[in-house]
Amino acid sequence: MATPRIVRRPGVELGSAWPDAIPPLLRRIYAARGAHSPELARPRLSGLLPPDALHGLDAATALLHEAIRADRHILVVGDFDCDGATACATGVRGLRMLGARRVSHAVPNRMVHGYGLSPALVAELAALQPDLLLTVDHGIACHAGIEAARARGWQVVVTDHHLPGPRLPAADAIVNPNLPGDAFPSKALAGVGVVFYLLLALRRRMREAGAFAAGEPDLTRLLDLVAVGTVADLVPLDANNRALVAAGLRRLRMGQGCAGLRALVQACGRDASRLTASDIGFAIGPRLNAAGRLEDMALGIECLLTDDPQRAMELAGILEQINAERRAVQQDMTDAAEAALSRARLEEGEAPLAPCLFDPEWHPGVVGLVASKIKERLHRPVLAFAPAEPGATTLRGSARSIPGFHIRDALAAVDSAHPGLIERFGGHAMAAGLTLALDRLPAFEQAWLAHARAVLDDTLLQAELLSDGELLPQEFDRFHAEALRDGGPWGQGFPEPLFDGHFEVLDWRPVGERHLRLGLRHPSRREPLAAIHFGGWRGNPPASYLHLAYRLQPDDYRGGAAVQLVVEHAAPA
Repeated sequence: MATPRIVRRPGVELGSAWPDAIPPLLRRIYAARGAHSPELARPRLSGLLPPDALHGLDAATALLHEAIRADRHILVVGDFDCDGATACATGVRGLRMLGARRVSHAVPNRMVHGYGLSPALVAELAALQPDLLLTVDHGIACHAGIEAARARGWQVVVTDHHLPGPRLPAADAIVNPNLPGDAFPSKALAGVGVVFYLLLALRRRMREAGAFAAGEPDLTRLLDLVAVGTVADLVPLDANNRALVAAGLRRLRMGQGCAGLRALVQACGRDASRLTASDIGFAIGPRLNAAGRLEDMALGIECLLTDDPQRAMELAGILEQINAERRAVQQDMTDAAEAALSRARLEEGEAPLAPCLFDPEWHPGVVGLVASKIKERLHRPVLAFAPAEPGATTLRGSARSIPGFHIRDALAAVDSAHPGLIERFGGHAMAAGLTLALDRLPAFEQAWLAHARAVLDDTLLQAELLSDGELLPQEFDRFHAEALRDGGPWGQGFPEPLFDGHFEVLDWRPVGERHLRLGLRHPSRREPLAAIHFGGWRGNPPASYLHLAYRLQPDDYRGGAAVQLVVEHAAPA
């Protein structure tokens, strides 16, 4: 377990333009994240970046407009994660809102087709006789699949946000803010965000062509889907993404989300009126992702597309069951990974610098979660591999990284130094995926560790928790807890407020097998404070005085004015 160092954010100048409705604590937190004005702290849709600078929009919207006008069959091809599912649902719903009458969708099955638009998937899609394929949240690396589709006479429009390789696919149009030279100011759009922007630009083209004599469709109705996909994909919440997510959360809180998302909120036991980005990340997103990991994301997309509340609840129940199975599979795989790392420590004296894990019994849909768990515990880049299917000689791998070590660039460096070693790869700075032949795994691990040794240093390997400092004694109350909860959306690049301080332990008790409930006293406050440390019970009593990194939250279970501290890290004071 990596021991993090608590580092306090530096003080910043607040300025004087803040309205009284935003308490000083929240102003300080916003400013520490670079938001020095209310407009930057709480961006609105009115300040959304216009689509104009996105390269490829003219070609893409021209193709789609002509397909709608000529009543051609548009097939939206999704991906098997939450971003891909919400992007697919956004594309289908949005095109129908804009007048497309022949819109259908498809999604690869992880175990059958692998990632993205593959030749095998194209062969299956031929029975649907599409005229135009719209890929969402993938396509930038799908050279062979796009060539196969165009060989059949289909037009292909790619929408993606993943980093491109040295060569772009031969699509009819590509919309991706991360293309070289693309002038769109935000590179942080998720796949669902790119699709939403494409729909905005398509609506404008159709408006200019006089297509909406009977009234223009309101695309903001899609923002619930945009919010869920954006948060679940862990893209940075820059001002543009925060405007999109905040608007989508408002729709969900008011009960205006699509039937499937309303059903998922209910299935995971959340209060829709108080829904936060954290609820999306830890409850809604995993339930959608579970379908793509263990079963077929077609279930998740159907849940997002149905307008029948009863059918939505049925599908949400199925997704709940799949997610429970996913948790069990993940725990078994994580236990096996930790056992392998313990053996490595005994043999080598320490954990591997950048663990490369494989087990022939692992499930390829869950290796990303295992890599993420081990990365969190070791604070080191981690790769985890599983057979593409039982007994297969092709491996699917997922990589997760730490700040300062760009995981996709690292894979590109290995690929450049050892051509042909990796079959395919793609991703972002913090997460990536790759395909590898089983017999090449030892050579890959050797090349991977050599690159890690050349790049990683002790500074990068020191885990840090960035703290917003200490709370004042009078700030441990419901008013400030609710202000912090509702002051988001918080997420990647705009992290949820975290505080630190010293406390006396008044009482404690284990909760379940792994958690610890604490009664605390702050040195400048008479009233005791309740705290919960998830994963904090390790069989030994806590010290009498602790230095804690924690979040302040309303305690809705106790109700009234109750608050609790959610402990992220504890060390003897």
